[in-house]
Amino acid sequence: MRYFPFFHDLQGKTCLLVGGGTIALRKARLLTKAGARITVVAPNIGAELAKLIAATGGQCVYQPYTQAHLNDAVLVISATDIDSVNAQVAEDCNARKLPVNVVDDPSKCTIITPAIVDRSPLIIGITSGGEAPVLARMVRSRLEALLPSTYGLLGQLASRFRDAVKARFSDGEQRRRFWEHTLQGPVAEQVFAKNLDQAEQLMRQALDGADDAIDHMQGEVYLVGAGPGDPDLLTFKALRLMQQAEVVLYDRLVSPPILELVRRDAERIYVGKKRDNHAVPQQDINQLLVDLAKQGKRVLRLKGGDPFIFGRGGEEIELLAENNVSFQVVPGITAASGCAAYSGIPLTHRDHAQSVRFVTGHLKEGSCDLPFTEMASANQTLVFYMGLVALPDICQRLIAAGKDPKTPCALIERGTTPDHQVHTGDLITLPLLIKNTPVKAPTLLIIGSVVSLQSQLNWYKGSR
Repeated sequence: MRYFPFFHDLQGKTCLLVGGGTIALRKARLLTKAGARITVVAPNIGAELAKLIAATGGQCVYQPYTQAHLNDAVLVISATDIDSVNAQVAEDCNARKLPVNVVDDPSKCTIITPAIVDRSPLIIGITSGGEAPVLARMVRSRLEALLPSTYGLLGQLASRFRDAVKARFSDGEQRRRFWEHTLQGPVAEQVFAKNLDQAEQLMRQALDGADDAIDHMQGEVYLVGAGPGDPDLLTFKALRLMQQAEVVLYDRLVSPPILELVRRDAERIYVGKKRDNHAVPQQDINQLLVDLAKQGKRVLRLKGGDPFIFGRGGEEIELLAENNVSFQVVPGITAASGCAAYSGIPLTHRDHAQSVRFVTGHLKEGSCDLPFTEMASANQTLVFYMGLVALPDICQRLIAAGKDPKTPCALIERGTTPDHQVHTGDLITLPLLIKNTPVKAPTLLIIGSVVSLQSQLNWYKGSR
């Protein structure tokens, strides 16, 4: 680590900005946000920069830089395009031991300006030490997306209650537990929903009952859809809750790269299901969620796809509601949308299908007793979840119900992952193809005219 990060308090302090162009304007905007009083020195100063300096109580000096301009400055930024001026500014600052930043020339800098994520009072600075500034800006963009603007509101709420919490808890460990609970629990969620009055009320209630509550904090369950496999398809809210949960119950369809994004020190409990082989029966999963939450745990129920589309999420939250356990539901991209998109198959298309039907390939009793006559109509797309074993029966019954045997079909295995594969055919040929081809679950079966577009619209490297 070449540079040690510091955060400077520039409120009301004089900062010297050498240069009057566009780059100087960008630096001035940052300095004024920090409350600095700016002196700009340059023979020519842009109108927008001059207006900003005047509006913030600074000073514009329309003359070439001299060493005398360093007087009273606590920080100096040289933003000119003249190498000799930049070199002189750096030399003069070094002689006075003044921190100096020369824009785009790390060799002349004693300080560097990072890419900034501003969620005041939370401030994040990212730097590459001047080696790869574009990379630093890319990282900043990712953090901007991951941290909603409401984090600033959460920080402001914490600031208002800081003294009260310190007075309430003399023990540092108790304070830590209290803040972890409130900044990652219902109080925070109310802030993120911009219910600020309710958040403040919950904060006061937490403080009022803190002596008993600190050891008996109410837990919460996060029912989160992990999507079809590609971690880039996670929602921002899903990722945030994955990072704050203390216990995670995950199923077979959650891909390893997604599981890696869960909080590292969280307890992990596998509750996956295969056909006729359930690691943990569903009723036991439901009860486990209740029990863990009542122990004060923040529990993540991580499910592949979307929890409300053949994910039995409704069954799980029914028991939570009956036991007055707080919960949140975060939808995920369901396998039909993700796998179809990555395979170049639009689920609806004006020339091919005006509706789409999601169907489970097996019912509770394990049969495939479906309304095939309804599904045999044209101009609709059929999507079968968990239909690999029943695929021959599904195709045969659709033909018997009157569907054209030449109707295009696609079986997608391990969709959206690096192992994504697409097997195409029709109602007659696809079952024969699959019979002689090893296919690994999870799979998704798509039947309809839209599949004929796959070879034309396919873009994902894994599909073929």
